[in-house]
Amino acid sequence: MTATPTRRSLVLLPVLAAALMSTACAPLMVGGAMVGGALMATDRRTSGTQVEDQGIELKASARLREQFGSRIHVNVNSYNRLVLLTGEVPSEADRAAVERAVAQVENVSRVLNELAIAGHSSLTSRSNDVALASKIKLSLIDARDLISNAFYVVVERGTVYLMGRVTEREASRASDIVRGISGVQRVVRAFEVISEEELARITPKPAPTK
Repeated sequence: MTATPTRRSLVLLPVLAAALMSTACAPLMVGGAMVGGALMATDRRTSGTQVEDQGIELKASARLREQFGSRIHVNVNSYNRLVLLTGEVPSEADRAAVERAVAQVENVSRVLNELAIAGHSSLTSRSNDVALASKIKLSLIDARDLISNAFYVVVERGTVYLMGRVTEREASRASDIVRGISGVQRVVRAFEVISEEELARITPKPAPTK
């Protein structure tokens, strides 16, 4: 399961589809107001890269459906062309084959293979991941010294994967916050660490006041 940008899940039960996808790339709700547009504007990827990431997720998921069908449950999440694979597959051979298939998708720069060799996760497990992802989102929003939209959060069986283009200070701060949240089993950092100078360069400047 996931939480900030998009998540494409194979073998997704219809009743769960909307909830599971909301843990990935659905817009956040703050105080009941939709802020998807504002979040898109503050994303640290270029607009072109955001489109590429969405294309990677769609193409990779379609390729896996064609090659593996319902034998696997794989979630594909892409951030800045780094693809995170989570979910379950029956064997080590399947695990390696899924990684190879995704690595061949256009625009993929690297694959982080976190697939478990296990049966498909239960409805309860996926629901718990959705709830945990929501708690993490809110905790990052509440952190006044962080820009929550800089973090792409994926949750799978209680393990939290943190992605994004962030400074070392932001990475450490977010990791500490997430580790302190009840229900988190493990935190995996998959950040692209940038310098404070790079952050200053890519941060939109406020409009001049009249």
